[in-house]
Amino acid sequence: MSQPNALAAQRRKARHFSLQALYQWTLSGASATDIEAEFRIDNDFQHTDGEYFSAVLKGVVGDVEALEALFEPLLDRRLEELDPIERNLLRLGTFELRDRIDVPYKVVINEAVSLAKKFGATDSHRYINGVLDKVARELRMAECAQKN
Repeated sequence: MSQPNALAAQRRKARHFSLQALYQWTLSGASATDIEAEFRIDNDFQHTDGEYFSAVLKGVVGDVEALEALFEPLLDRRLEELDPIERNLLRLGTFELRDRIDVPYKVVINEAVSLAKKFGATDSHRYINGVLDKVARELRMAECAQKN
């Protein structure tokens, strides 16, 4: 596997674990540090970008209100009406769009859609795609304009 593909695969796995960890955080209220430690014990992180996992988990948990403020105005329902998977995917995607400009916005959206297809309700991937696309247009205006 080439280096960029290996990193992409490791980041994909990191996002997968991040979503599960954020879900656990939402339901349990445990600290991000405790959840991260548990995940590292319970899961094989050999082919995972562990630094990325940690950055996403701690970044989302540490700034959840600001992240929600970025996407909440774009929702067609109240934030509380989103299921925990959708809410955490939007948090994760918004965090990446805002803080990880090293990751192209299309990659962020595609990865979130892929996770929504795997873990979310039947059509949640369409909803996630639509909301994150709007977030990207606000946070990555120049990048979105170049690609269109």
